[in-house]
Amino acid sequence: MLGAQLRRLREARGISRQDAGYSIRASDAKISRLELGRVGYKQRDVADLLTLYGVEDEREREAFLTLAQQASSPGWWNKYSDVLPAWFEMYVGLEQAASVIRSYQVQFVPGLFQTADYARSVTLLGHPGAPPDDVDLRVDLRLARQEILTAGDAPRVWVVVDEAALRRPVGGASIMRSQLEHLVELTELPNVTLQAVPFQAGGHAAAGGPFSILRFSDPDVNDVAYLEQLTSALYLDKSVDVDNYLMVMDRLCAEAASPVETRKLLAKLIRSM
Repeated sequence: MLGAQLRRLREARGISRQDAGYSIRASDAKISRLELGRVGYKQRDVADLLTLYGVEDEREREAFLTLAQQASSPGWWNKYSDVLPAWFEMYVGLEQAASVIRSYQVQFVPGLFQTADYARSVTLLGHPGAPPDDVDLRVDLRLARQEILTAGDAPRVWVVVDEAALRRPVGGASIMRSQLEHLVELTELPNVTLQAVPFQAGGHAAAGGPFSILRFSDPDVNDVAYLEQLTSALYLDKSVDVDNYLMVMDRLCAEAASPVETRKLLAKLIRSM
């Protein structure tokens, strides 16, 4: 948000990235990273940029500097740094700031919807030799992320899950049954929408695999498409890239079972266990 606002101020004054970088003794590449929110902010740099951009009102300057301080402060997830890879830390921060989260998952129930037992089972699959304390930390982190679902400014969360993820008994039948019951409970939240892609749907738009799209309340902040890999992740924020994933997501939602039909499918799966 801070980076987007600084970019808007710079462009409104017709100042190049190179000239902005010169004013804070940095390169135009650093200005680009600052405006994309990919590096931390020094109070002095932000103050110098505000002066260059003609921001003289003390209250406005103070608001920017306060935002810079918040942007550079460690997030609550910093205490999980021992088990939180750098490539995923950025996603946790974006997730906490998003106003809309849309996601498609194939193999597992998405992290925001997982019960503790299910999350532990998934963690052990990915980290079979991890010490018990590390496993506990990973599960705690996943559960802490879920607090945004019921926060006062909770984001809209719209998830499409392949039926395979709902049928795969991760952790065993008992754990999976509890997980499905939890999904039913989550669908009662006004900000949560869950759709399943049933097997009979055949091939569908998202043949390439799981992904998430995050949208933010500030219109100057680009949407971000997130693609997680085994030991890294890809973040896309260019409109041409994100628009392709938005189109696929819209098609997925049209092809998937409706929220009501999805609840019926969940109830059927629960009865069968």
